[in-house]
Amino acid sequence: MSRDQDDERFGRDDQAGDDDDFPARAGAAGAQAARVNPPVRGLPGRPPRDGRPVAEPRAAEGLDLDPGPARNREFEGIVHRMLELLGEDPDREGLMKTPQRVSNALTWLTRGYELDIAEVVGDALFEEEHEDMVMVRDIELYSLCEHHMLPFFGKAHVAYIPDRHIVGLSKIPRIVDAFARRLQVQERLTEQVADALEQVLKPRGVGVVIEAYHLCMMMRGVEKQNSKTITSAVRGSFRTKAETRDEFLRLAHGG
Repeated sequence: MSRDQDDERFGRDDQAGDDDDFPARAGAAGAQAARVNPPVRGLPGRPPRDGRPVAEPRAAEGLDLDPGPARNREFEGIVHRMLELLGEDPDREGLMKTPQRVSNALTWLTRGYELDIAEVVGDALFEEEHEDMVMVRDIELYSLCEHHMLPFFGKAHVAYIPDRHIVGLSKIPRIVDAFARRLQVQERLTEQVADALEQVLKPRGVGVVIEAYHLCMMMRGVEKQNSKTITSAVRGSFRTKAETRDEFLRLAHGG
């Protein structure tokens, strides 16, 4: 395949590769910042919980409590009352620590609200002349459906075509986690991951596919155990070039 044919396939042109255009495209991408990092809205009169100091659960070997910041007595009191409303005795042995466990667990599971994508990526951006597709596939993700606060889980497949800059590979799963660890819907999660990568990397194109199972439709409601939800988001040459989009989807689905 000739260089001209290759450029057409991936949506490249000499002008698009100009370093002079990089700041302009960076400014345009900045308009997406509100969607990539939406403001955190705490309950009225309460600051949002800060999940950043929470250590990873696996670091607390031998304990049955997820690590957390200082205990939140208000949160624990709400869980205590919830147990009462369910007809349980919150003071029986098996439930005595449940309010603290739930408070710590939900702080951990929603820590993404306090993560800034620029800080997540840090200085892991590198100048590189690689001009073909880069994909990280089968990224495990766990999130909470915002409608029922039940888990959904699955895999993300993320790809981009560099424009003289690449990102450290481990940062792509970290970006996925930053948005998954919130109350979410899968459709928005997919868009946020694509927007974030486009904002920080300014690539020629971005593609994201997420496949997930939702407990809100498996263990309740319609109780369909084998249904899987697939969402996608494409940007740049992944949207405008059919061959690029087809290659991405083929690789995402194991072709």
